[in-house]
Amino acid sequence: MSPHEEIDPHDSPRAIFAFELRRHRRLACLTQRQLAERIGFSDSMVNLVELAKRRPSERFAELCDRALGLDGTMARLYTATTWRQAPEHFRPWLDEEQEATDLRCWEPTIVPGLLQTEGYARQILGASPGITGDQVEERLAGRMQRRAMLNRARPPALGVVMDEAVIRRNVGGAVVMGEQLRFLLEIAQHPQVTIQIVPSTTEVHCGLVGGFIIAERNGSAYAAYAEAQPYGRTVDDQATIARLVRRYDAIRSEAVPFKQSLRLIEEVMHQNGS
Repeated sequence: MSPHEEIDPHDSPRAIFAFELRRHRRLACLTQRQLAERIGFSDSMVNLVELAKRRPSERFAELCDRALGLDGTMARLYTATTWRQAPEHFRPWLDEEQEATDLRCWEPTIVPGLLQTEGYARQILGASPGITGDQVEERLAGRMQRRAMLNRARPPALGVVMDEAVIRRNVGGAVVMGEQLRFLLEIAQHPQVTIQIVPSTTEVHCGLVGGFIIAERNGSAYAAYAEAQPYGRTVDDQATIARLVRRYDAIRSEAVPFKQSLRLIEEVMHQNGS
């Protein structure tokens, strides 16, 4: 991205912050260097934040408000970049995921979060012991915000492989599950989304251990998130990521082709009376 290319504020919370910072700086007739001098940061830092390549700190946002004469605007936008609606252990992954040009996901048990409907996600989130109704709704809002990346002007390519058990598990009853299966068929028409199913006839394979998602940028895997109990973890160790890439490829080799996978989803949907 060139320094003069405009940010699409719909891309992510970080992009909204970048867009608004540049807009307010220009309204104040300040260069990046002049703003940097006023807030005590380097001009390269201001530039990276305005390009959405670096997440701002809370202090950065507060000083920008002060320097630009704003009434907490940048501080409020900073809060959005922190994914405070998401569980704390998951936030590092959400930051990494926003930078991806390609995402590769394997799920053996439930529909991946990026492809969940509100009804389905509410059931999954509500199954956590001790969670309150307000917490469910707060996390649901964060999950829907995360899914918005597929509406970007330049969304990441998303390759999802799921076990057949995922589409056959009746989460939330016939209405909720029917809506979820229909959504999978609809989102599969997105040019950047592919869905494949590993059939139940497949014998034991390495994917049964647990789900994971891999983030790639321009063909190179740089981060991953591995599911675990009670919490998953974000991984940036290249050796571990390489092993997950090999596992993804091995699992995908067991899956049926894209169009056949969609027919299987349709078949299950009709069997459930949806």
